[in-house]
Amino acid sequence: MNSNAAAVEAAEADAGTSGSGDSSQAWLGDALPDVPLTKSQSRVVEVIARNPQLSSYADIAEIAKRADVNSSTVVRAAQHLGYRGWPDLQRELRSRYLVMISTEDTLTEHGEHRSPLHDALNHDIENLRLTLDSNTAGDAEAAIAAMAAARSITVVGIGSFAGPASVMAHLGATMGYPISLENRGGVHLASSTNTLGKGDVLVVINMWRSVKQIILAAEAAKQAGATVIAISDMRRGRLAAAADHLLVVASEGISFFQSVTAANSLVYGLLAGMEAAHPERSRAAIRRTQQLWKDLDIYLD
Repeated sequence: MNSNAAAVEAAEADAGTSGSGDSSQAWLGDALPDVPLTKSQSRVVEVIARNPQLSSYADIAEIAKRADVNSSTVVRAAQHLGYRGWPDLQRELRSRYLVMISTEDTLTEHGEHRSPLHDALNHDIENLRLTLDSNTAGDAEAAIAAMAAARSITVVGIGSFAGPASVMAHLGATMGYPISLENRGGVHLASSTNTLGKGDVLVVINMWRSVKQIILAAEAAKQAGATVIAISDMRRGRLAAAADHLLVVASEGISFFQSVTAANSLVYGLLAGMEAAHPERSRAAIRRTQQLWKDLDIYLD
């Protein structure tokens, strides 16, 4: 175990046992709801609470061994806590653990790369699989229906996460949707969201550390009657609570940064659904866009 992980585990050991109000659960936030548990399920939760690094990366057999239960009990515990299974719960735990440690310590956590390119691609393949398992077709269809019926759509993403936000806003506008991008904070964020209300949709793309301004803007938009769609790597938390529709993505990278590959793929799926919702309007808008490309002499060919 690396020095950072050892320090985390030592701190958790000093915190004592994992009662519902115990400080050893502070890193979990609201990831584990306060629900009645069997004795064996309680042991699983105790192992999770006292071992952030282990819980975030160990396989299910190791968790079961630490809790003195079988693997099926770990699965049932995860489902009882509101997750689809252990991989879904572990993705949530890992997202919270990566927020808890420093950006520099994330480098130590991930270790050395044998081949950065292949490691990144393989890791994103796993992120895509986790994202597929974390969302149902119904989850996506509900979000698509909300955007298809929207009076206006504002997409918010800052920093690295402005990437998938920009893709959604650009291609959505190409299809004729009344959609705009906000990739700044402060007064710009306030101005772009202050008129949102009933009939409008706010799409928030925020992974890793929760951006306070974005969360507050989402809460204000919801209070004003707008529909909030959140694309996040956490199933619970303030953004999830503010969302009318939540889509969960895996975002861990292989270095100090998060990966937006799964978020981009999810956005492409939503865009395809948006096109299918208004095919005639979308194709007419695409034809007009292509004509403008020619009129403006944008491309060489």
